[in-house]
Amino acid sequence: MTIVPLIFTSGLASGINAYAVVLLLGLLGRFAGAESVPPALERTDVLVAAALLFLLEAVADKIPYVDSVWDLVHTVIRPVAGATVGVLMASHDPGSLGEVAAGAVGGTTALVTHLVKASLRMAVNTSPEPASNIAVSLLEDLSVGGLVTLAIFHPWPAASIAAVLLAAGLLLVWLAVSRIRAFRARRRERRAARAQAHV
Repeated sequence: MTIVPLIFTSGLASGINAYAVVLLLGLLGRFAGAESVPPALERTDVLVAAALLFLLEAVADKIPYVDSVWDLVHTVIRPVAGATVGVLMASHDPGSLGEVAAGAVGGTTALVTHLVKASLRMAVNTSPEPASNIAVSLLEDLSVGGLVTLAIFHPWPAASIAAVLLAAGLLLVWLAVSRIRAFRARRRERRAARAQAHV
């Protein structure tokens, strides 16, 4: 059942950066001999597409508000990627977990993680300077790389870390909701003040 923690961890990582997950899994399978990686992810066309999309996301994800638009677009893409990777892993390791169940685990974990990421990035966007976006984006990229690599070679410790990160993210979202509401209230007040000034 080592495929279950790998699917969970890759699903969580897909909710943060699906292209990095596909690229890293493909590279580890192709060049590091990771047997748990499905051959479909090791194909050259998949690796090239994932690399290009990863580079595009690496730029978009570091620009305030552009990152939130990018997250909105990826509300469907990241869970689908998490589910697809889960199904591919289950089909590559038959008998460990059904493909439907694997898709559900990967897709649901990716969706929850994506919603956590998108919410936290909205909170970060309330900061007046762009350095925080860049720092958070780099931290996300490094976390995805570290988790996926660890999951390939040590699936259970990686899944444990992923579960802690997901729980911490949910707690941070709960704490950040008040900050987002305060930011929106300030924006409404500024608009109202500008409207009154023009009257």
